[in-house]
Amino acid sequence: MDRGSAGAPGSQDPRRAATGLTPGHVSGPGEERLTVTLRTVGGSVVVAPSGELDHDTAGLLSEPLECLLDERADRIVVDCSGLLFCDSTGLNVLLAARLRAQEAGAVIHLAAMRPAVARVFEITGAEIVFAVHSSLDEALVD
Repeated sequence: MDRGSAGAPGSQDPRRAATGLTPGHVSGPGEERLTVTLRTVGGSVVVAPSGELDHDTAGLLSEPLECLLDERADRIVVDCSGLLFCDSTGLNVLLAARLRAQEAGAVIHLAAMRPAVARVFEITGAEIVFAVHSSLDEALVD
């Protein structure tokens, strides 16, 4: 479900698209490089970024994560299978969301990281602060 581009006349705000755990597609500036979809599976909200997560696109992931945490989602699974690249800004988005989730008694799981993205987490040591799963299915049953 396309929610339109942020700022376009008649479009829906990306933060609003993420609220109420409504499945859909969050878009905005940088959309050609990163898209984020949301869906609910059982008791988890699956957030699926696809493309490149960097300084220019980080807001497309941080906004829905912030909204989900504002709405007290208690279990978020980030499906990283479509994530081709993640720089330090993208890593910081996920780390900040993890801290916020922890403060709220929620959890964020990461699933299905590609080798290039997993390497960023390995080099920085961030892999030890997240529940990391080899597949989305594994993350959903944990």
